[in-house]
Amino acid sequence: MAAGEVRPEPAYPDWESVYRDNVERVYRMLFARVGNRADAEDLTAEVFLAALRPLRVSASVGEVRAYLLATARTVLAGHWRRTLGLQVTTLDDAQETIATGPPAPTDAPHRAAAILDRLPGNYRRILELRFIESCSVQEAAARLGTSPGNAKVLQHRALRRAAELAREEPGR
Repeated sequence: MAAGEVRPEPAYPDWESVYRDNVERVYRMLFARVGNRADAEDLTAEVFLAALRPLRVSASVGEVRAYLLATARTVLAGHWRRTLGLQVTTLDDAQETIATGPPAPTDAPHRAAAILDRLPGNYRRILELRFIESCSVQEAAARLGTSPGNAKVLQHRALRRAAELAREEPGR
C-alpha cells in the first residue's frame, strides 16, 4: 500500500458472519443488564431480528457493531418499559465494556438481596425463580402451582414493586 492511501475498513462477507462474530458480545451485554439467561437470549434474538432488514452487511465491522449496540439499547429500553412500566431514557455506556472483559465488582447483589427481602413472599419467590434460578414462566408457574398467565402478572407486579423499593433507597 502506497503512502497516503487509506486502507478500507474490513467488512463481513455475509449475514451469518455478522451473527457469529457479534452474538456473544450482544448476549453478554444484555445478560449483564437483565441478569437472567432466558431474557438475555430472547432480547439477543430480538436485536438480530430488528437489525436483519436495515443493516447493510457491506458496512464496516465497526459500523455493524455500532448499529447492533444501538439496536440493543433500543430493544433493552423497550424491555424495561414493558417489564417495569418505566420510561427508560438513558442506559449506562460504561456497561458496554462488558463485551471486552469481566464486569467490575458492584454492590448490586447486596442491593438486590435487600430489595428481595422487603418484598412480600409471593413477589420474592417469582423473582427468585425467574431471575436467580433462570426458570421460564411455565416452569415458575408450575413450581408456584399457578397458571403461566398468573405467573406473568405476579412477575410484573413484583418487578414494579421492586422498582419502587429501589427508588426509595437512600442515596439513589
